[in-house]
Amino acid sequence: MRAVVQRVSSSKVTVENNVIGKINKGLLVLLGVTHEDTSKDVDYMIDKILNLRIFEDENEKMNLSLKDVGGELLVVSQFTLYGDCRKGKRPSFSNAARPDLATKLYEEFIQKAKEQGVVVGTGQFGAHMMVDLTNDGPVTMLLESNKSF
Repeated sequence: MRAVVQRVSSSKVTVENNVIGKINKGLLVLLGVTHEDTSKDVDYMIDKILNLRIFEDENEKMNLSLKDVGGELLVVSQFTLYGDCRKGKRPSFSNAARPDLATKLYEEFIQKAKEQGVVVGTGQFGAHMMVDLTNDGPVTMLLESNKSF
């Protein structure tokens, strides 16, 4: 499982001119699922993202987590995070999970975040989405459950 995590002051996702997910201060998570992922990967990513200390404390040090600041989460599925561009000019998506598995784990991720008491907005799995954000910092982190980077 891969995620691009961006600290935002606000973010929203629009499908067919309708805002379907919107947050204020928090994290925008672009979430990709590979065919090898399981619930164990979801658990790792939930723990890492909700407790990642990338919000500033009173001394302007990145020392606080989303949970510490009462931030919100906007989760958007993005299979293109598993696009392999090493050969040729056209990305290969053979490492991206098939929609049945990807949908299941994406929804599990959202549910587990809600169970932790986090306000969660979402995109629409498989839809063409427009994502707007105001990156605060800017702060952007790359995470992967198999810890290859």
